[in-house]
Amino acid sequence: MAFDFDLFVIGGGSGGVRAARTSAATGARVALAEESRMGGTCVIRGCVPKKLMVFASSYREVIDDARAYGWSHEAGEFDWPTFRAHLHKELDRLEEVYRAILSRNNVTTYDTRAWLTDPHTVEMASGETATAKHILIATGGHPARPGMPNAELGIVSNDVFLMENLPKSILIIGGGYIACEFAGILNGLGVEVTQYYRGAQILRGFDDEARGLVAEAMRERGIDLHLGTNIVEMAPASGEHGPHPTESDAAMGPPVKALDMLAASGGVPGGPVWVKATNGTERVFDTLFFATGRKPNTDGLGLEECGVKLGRKGEVIVDDYSQTSVPSIYAIGDVTSRIELTPVAIREGMAFTETVFKGNPTKPDHELVASAVFTQPELGTVGLTEEQAAEQEEIEVYCTSFKPMQQAFAGRSDRVLMKLIVSKATRKVLGCHIVADHAGEMIQLAAIAVKMGATKEDFDRTCAVHPTMSEELVTMSTPIRTA
Repeated sequence: MAFDFDLFVIGGGSGGVRAARTSAATGARVALAEESRMGGTCVIRGCVPKKLMVFASSYREVIDDARAYGWSHEAGEFDWPTFRAHLHKELDRLEEVYRAILSRNNVTTYDTRAWLTDPHTVEMASGETATAKHILIATGGHPARPGMPNAELGIVSNDVFLMENLPKSILIIGGGYIACEFAGILNGLGVEVTQYYRGAQILRGFDDEARGLVAEAMRERGIDLHLGTNIVEMAPASGEHGPHPTESDAAMGPPVKALDMLAASGGVPGGPVWVKATNGTERVFDTLFFATGRKPNTDGLGLEECGVKLGRKGEVIVDDYSQTSVPSIYAIGDVTSRIELTPVAIREGMAFTETVFKGNPTKPDHELVASAVFTQPELGTVGLTEEQAAEQEEIEVYCTSFKPMQQAFAGRSDRVLMKLIVSKATRKVLGCHIVADHAGEMIQLAAIAVKMGATKEDFDRTCAVHPTMSEELVTMSTPIRTA
């Protein structure tokens, strides 16, 4: 059978674009369809705009610290509309970069939604149809709202970058990295931030000691963090709801239904919300932000109808080579729910090209993947947590926490954490965890050593760079405990 293309990629995020580009470079005829904007979650509504917001939110603290160093400059008001306009200009630029990459590599692009009608055929909302020898699903995921009445009143992470103005107060629901990152961002921009998380501690899955220090730092910076707390009811803050109504509550008049409220605002969520919590409190917030997880974008793609197996959360089930239960269909990135990180999706895209178009079967490497949580301070991690390692073998824990020089001089109480998890038997460093400003930068370098299988003695033989925070990684001589 003659196909229109050798490869059709559905999804124009980082993974899909990388797979399309590298496959086209082999001489393959490649097409890609994206229903939203090229760049996907990371570039348009995730990592990149979020990190720029982290930068923006940190300047108030920098200006405060500068006074202790002899500078007399005073912080002014943060101008959200100015920042927002500059942010979207940068995102537009990055999208054009992605489009140029595809164009230079002769990838045919379709700006429309696409789905499968059989294992080799793609139909598009534009009315076009295309056939391909191989189809790659790289549709990513989306933020999820809880299944409760009036949940549509709350915003999700995609909406944050589109807000016309910053709210005066916000309630963030969730304790994962997205919830904690935006709590720090919005707090730094001057928003009164309250955070509810139903669990016993934020950042589940990360090292217990590290996440405890992050939670402590969040509270010290003014975030009103409530653990073991969730919401049981929410409604527009008007009429009988809102025991302490704000001026905006009064202006809204009689009670309204959630959907009526959305219609009045042009379909954009937000606005004052009355919330009742599991701890019995009732409060009104200008905005409620759900950071309660993400789901794979598999609805309406025709995957199951083609025989592709999906998991419990709707994720595409793939083998070690990213191939689905249907031989002609592959999937990479967040839609597979393996490791939901942009660099991982990119690596999976490159491994796909090696396997399918270069005749070099390649498994994407999911071992010892470093990551960073851009809280304030940041959390950088690679390898096993203390808890995970202790379940596998006998370990030694090397750990230190101290006030960093820069912040201590400015009179702040911030503390950093440097932690190594070491195997007693092999002396290999099984995990490295850092809580500090720029931890993301530090963990990238530490990850090289951990990935190479460095031992604690390899770290010890490395001469320290002084005075730095990271020198502690090579000067900790005595374990603080064993397990």
